[in-house]
Amino acid sequence: MTGRTALRHALGPALLVLILLIGLYLATLLYTTGQTVLALVFLGALALTGFIYTSPRAYAYRYLFPGIGAAVVFVLFPLIYTVAIGFTNFSSTNLLSFERATQYLLDETRRGEGSNYAMTLHADGNAFRVRLQQADSELVYVTPALALHKKPPVTVALEPLAQTLLSAPLGIRDLIAQQPGLKVLTLTLPDGSALRSTGLRQFAATEKVWQRQPDRTLKNSASGALLIPDFKSGFYRDSAGVAVQPGFKVNVGFDNFTRVFTDQAFRGPFLRIFVWTVVFAAITVLTTLSLGMVLAVLLNWESLRFRGLYRTLLFLPYAVPGFISILVFRGLFNNNFGEINLILNALFGIQPAWFSDTTLAKVMILIVNTWLGYPYMMVLCMGLIKAIPADLYEASALAGAGPLTNFFRITLPLIIKPLTPLLVASFAFNFNNFVLVSLLTGGRPDFLDTTVPAGTTDLLVSYTYRIAFEDSGQNFGLAAAISTLIFLLVAALSVVNMKLARVDKP
Repeated sequence: MTGRTALRHALGPALLVLILLIGLYLATLLYTTGQTVLALVFLGALALTGFIYTSPRAYAYRYLFPGIGAAVVFVLFPLIYTVAIGFTNFSSTNLLSFERATQYLLDETRRGEGSNYAMTLHADGNAFRVRLQQADSELVYVTPALALHKKPPVTVALEPLAQTLLSAPLGIRDLIAQQPGLKVLTLTLPDGSALRSTGLRQFAATEKVWQRQPDRTLKNSASGALLIPDFKSGFYRDSAGVAVQPGFKVNVGFDNFTRVFTDQAFRGPFLRIFVWTVVFAAITVLTTLSLGMVLAVLLNWESLRFRGLYRTLLFLPYAVPGFISILVFRGLFNNNFGEINLILNALFGIQPAWFSDTTLAKVMILIVNTWLGYPYMMVLCMGLIKAIPADLYEASALAGAGPLTNFFRITLPLIIKPLTPLLVASFAFNFNNFVLVSLLTGGRPDFLDTTVPAGTTDLLVSYTYRIAFEDSGQNFGLAAAISTLIFLLVAALSVVNMKLARVDKP
């Protein structure tokens, strides 16, 4: 065995060991940050990786493992996570877990009894010293040198200022820069009193607002009022039933799914948007297929000169990034300054309101989507038409058939069957065509009879986005439930697609 061969054989195991060591380091980091479950999952994945790439029994899986792993991480995990969110009340008002929401309330403080202390901050090498002077008094205290730019100690004991010489106090700009480190400090006086930052240049005694009780309620340290956790709504509530922010995440079962169909605020726009989504996807498939097929037939006409040039020009819309084409069309359709309205006004004296009229907005979307989608259909049809034996057309010509007869009796029957699964896939793609709606109309014009953000040109996917990120409540749980319903619809279409694909197999 030559030296080069030995090096090549050792390179693979060395790379595997390096990857496993890096993985162990990352798993350790996850564990130290409190992500125990994630660290265990990561550790299990590392063990599986080591087994597959070292055991002869798993040799066949060495080539499948990267793809399967990527599918699990980038497809299966987001899918499961989205479905799981659909069963919770996760929203902008219920972002935290119960433990974190409780800790947030327990960390609330208020001014306690005692004097204020004027604070100045002094540099001490690479660290800082905090100097406190009691108001109306000569008592002065100082901390040891603290590295505020790092993680400082939470509680620091103050000591009386003796002969220690301090540097000049920092200016306002440097003092503001050190505020994050000062905010987490608790300074204790020699008598045990705790002081916290209550202003830019002030420390004072503080006390906790809430105290945890054994029965998971929180008691106000001053008034004795109780906050009771409500695990149905995900809020602490006072004695009057008023919800206290922040809320916390709880499992709500199928509530989000039932709201889609039973709550009139969501059911009305959901059903109308669902119908429009189906119509939009179906018309788009029909128009792009019709235009693409006609152009494909014309470009396969042997007598047509400059076919290569026409083919290139007609394929250009597919080569230009879609978002650029959409934004260009948005300018062209502008009601006041768009070239389309300028031409219509010059010819017919009309200026259609493309973005404010419901019907025109839908027509505009269909026009733009047809422009974006016909090259794909044209290329598909051109390839399928090329596969049709020329003998059939020669026999048809001998029988005296014309172009229309050739198209409806030969071309269309022979290409429509292999084209059908691709049409189903195109329908599923346009079912979730978020980019087009988001960049062209933003889903508008909006419905006037709904209380949720929903527009007449919204598709289900853009409607979901608006509920999740534009509604005042930002209801991620409800949006995840709608996304799950969309996934089930698309999954059903995929099943149909696969069944149609099997039809073509001998």
